[in-house]
Amino acid sequence: MESLDTALRLIAIGQLALIALVVWRSAASPPLRRITALLLVSVIGYLINSGPVFPELPPPMRLVVVLASNLAALFLWLFAHAMFDRAPDRRVTLGATVLIVGSVFVFVFRRWTGPLLSLADIVGHTVSALLAIHAVVIAVTERDDDLVEARRRFRLAFVLVVAGLAMVVLASEAWFGFGYEPVWMLTAQSLLIAIAVMVIGTAMLEADPALLAPPRVPAPTDDWSPAERVLAGKLDAAMAERIWLEPGLTIGLLAAKLDVPEHRLRALINRRLGHRNFSAFLNAHRIAEAKAVLADPARVDLPVLTIAMDLGYGSLAPFNRAFRESVGQTPTEFRRAAFADPEKA
Repeated sequence: MESLDTALRLIAIGQLALIALVVWRSAASPPLRRITALLLVSVIGYLINSGPVFPELPPPMRLVVVLASNLAALFLWLFAHAMFDRAPDRRVTLGATVLIVGSVFVFVFRRWTGPLLSLADIVGHTVSALLAIHAVVIAVTERDDDLVEARRRFRLAFVLVVAGLAMVVLASEAWFGFGYEPVWMLTAQSLLIAIAVMVIGTAMLEADPALLAPPRVPAPTDDWSPAERVLAGKLDAAMAERIWLEPGLTIGLLAAKLDVPEHRLRALINRRLGHRNFSAFLNAHRIAEAKAVLADPARVDLPVLTIAMDLGYGSLAPFNRAFRESVGQTPTEFRRAAFADPEKA
């Protein structure tokens, strides 16, 4: 059984290294390439760290492997953000890193911190589980907003395989205790990891460049088909009527209002207009309007929350996040800067 487990781990490590190399050389954006490489390296670290028959590593190397292994859930969470064009919360990233790294140091140097070992183990596994769960939530809840069809399919594979596997591993370690799992459980984990790597690797490589490529540049209109021109006219008319002000507007609702198939509208906004998410398409209109309102002397006393609600946002937080991602400032900072310059006031 141990020989089978070792063979499966070596196969998975080889697959992970190959996928990391291919993704690193792909057309993916630098942040996505970096976090994908970190995620795959962390899984390799877990395969080495949890193996029952791998040779004992020197202490410095052991610490690196243990750190990489325990940071896998954090890298999975960051990977979900990078893959699905979502900006991670820096406070969550920093807090999770501190907690996980702290728990690893307690584990590695447990001979001096014995009483803290159980608490560190609970903290590390809890934080990792929450990050994996949130990665699943991102993949599921934002699927309808995604306009890249290859990436919409990948979300399902991501949820069912990668995040599901992470939860199985975390549950196993929490139940048996890390380093105390029976050989059959470790072999089962190795088999699941090898299968998951094969499935996800195939999905990512077959979908390239649609999945890994950076956002498209809007296509010249002279390349559009007659059907696309007609649909674009309907869309432009709806935008001119400020339909983007409607709260809770989705791609499905907009397609219904335009009386067109949803998949055609998705393709137009993604392939021809260059938007990878429907929310990004709406924000292009909403943020432009927000900037005009914030710089308007006649509406200088209008609360930012009121502006956000008037523009179709359900609350202030998503408006602030979208505005900051687009403009590089918060709405309040933008308004202050606008009226600090006499030429803009």
